[in-house]
Amino acid sequence: DPAGARMTTTAPITTTPGPASAIRRPRFGFALAIVTQIAMMTGASAPSPFYPVLAAEIGFDAIVISAVFAVYAIALLLALLSAGSLSDHIGRRPVAIGGLLLLAGSMLLFWHADSVATLMLARILQGAASGVLIAALSAAALDLAPGGRSRVAALWNALSPGIGLALGALVSGIALDVTGQPLLDVFAPLTVIYLVLAALFFLAPETAPLHPGAWGSLSFRLSVPAGIRSDFWRGAPAIIAGWATGGLFLSLGANIVRTELGGEAHVWQGLAVAMLAGIGAITAFVFRNRRPRTSVIFGTAALATGTALSLIALGVESLPFYLAATAVTGMGFGTAFSGVVASLAPRIPATDRADTFAVIYLLAYLAFGVPAVVAGTLVGVFGLGAVCVGYGVVVIVLAVVALVLRVRRAE
Repeated sequence: DPAGARMTTTAPITTTPGPASAIRRPRFGFALAIVTQIAMMTGASAPSPFYPVLAAEIGFDAIVISAVFAVYAIALLLALLSAGSLSDHIGRRPVAIGGLLLLAGSMLLFWHADSVATLMLARILQGAASGVLIAALSAAALDLAPGGRSRVAALWNALSPGIGLALGALVSGIALDVTGQPLLDVFAPLTVIYLVLAALFFLAPETAPLHPGAWGSLSFRLSVPAGIRSDFWRGAPAIIAGWATGGLFLSLGANIVRTELGGEAHVWQGLAVAMLAGIGAITAFVFRNRRPRTSVIFGTAALATGTALSLIALGVESLPFYLAATAVTGMGFGTAFSGVVASLAPRIPATDRADTFAVIYLLAYLAFGVPAVVAGTLVGVFGLGAVCVGYGVVVIVLAVVALVLRVRRAE
């Protein structure tokens, strides 16, 4: 099928020349897309160390923390489902600029968070913005990959969440310990950063195919190109295991470190998230030249091993052991996801990129949000320790299933 052959090209889409073509360089656009992804994920984890503090100040318990976390995931999923492919129709730039302005608004609300309602609204705005941004930025990075090398874009698309999540949690943890006004010192700079990034997108090249049907695209639809569908489902357990782990750390991680392991300093609470996401990003980078299959096999094995070790650490109530186990889990978190993305990205047709990334991240954020909400609900019934054990067992099972599926798959 010549049309099918044409559609599977991995060359970047040619940008339209114009008066600002000297500025509109593909390398600038690629770097901007990646930096924006990192900044977006920094904002996603920045509130996590604040949850126990705000819970004490405003007065709410673990189920409310999970609900605040849940509305973010729900808003993100709804935006992904309804507007995930919007940038294929109206362009990457307008979607990126609109999403960043929404993010700036959500940071303003966090900055002035004094009630559960304000927190909820901040997270809903942030989730909606992230949902439209994720697919557009991932597609833009793939469009503008240096020299058309889709594996470079796939690597950075997989690295960005880990780098951003690590930065956000660590900066917030440190700010809570050392500054007098941590909400101001964390969320005011993030507001400014998002506004600056939005302005920079006016100088970025437009790469979307801009095919008609923008209004029609604003409907709930899930589409994975037929050529990669079976591999997508084969990689699904690895995505679910990794992102479910991330969801637990971002929603209840600070509480686990404080109440189960005695880590009173906020930097310890931020460090747990930073270790998971940061070590994940570093390991994914180390594995960048390995075959995707190798990354997924290593990643799922590390996820299962690290999760088992963290359960032992919780049992013996050792914070250093727990952080070390988190580093092992992080190795899996980074490489399992990046391996799956790297195996799929080079084979996504250019006109289906935003759509396909919307589905990949839809699965990731379902795994990120739903189990964490269930866990938060069960904490009041069974206690945090017991919930962590149950959660860990589910992650281990999923990771082992993903490992077996990948090992059995021939090259």
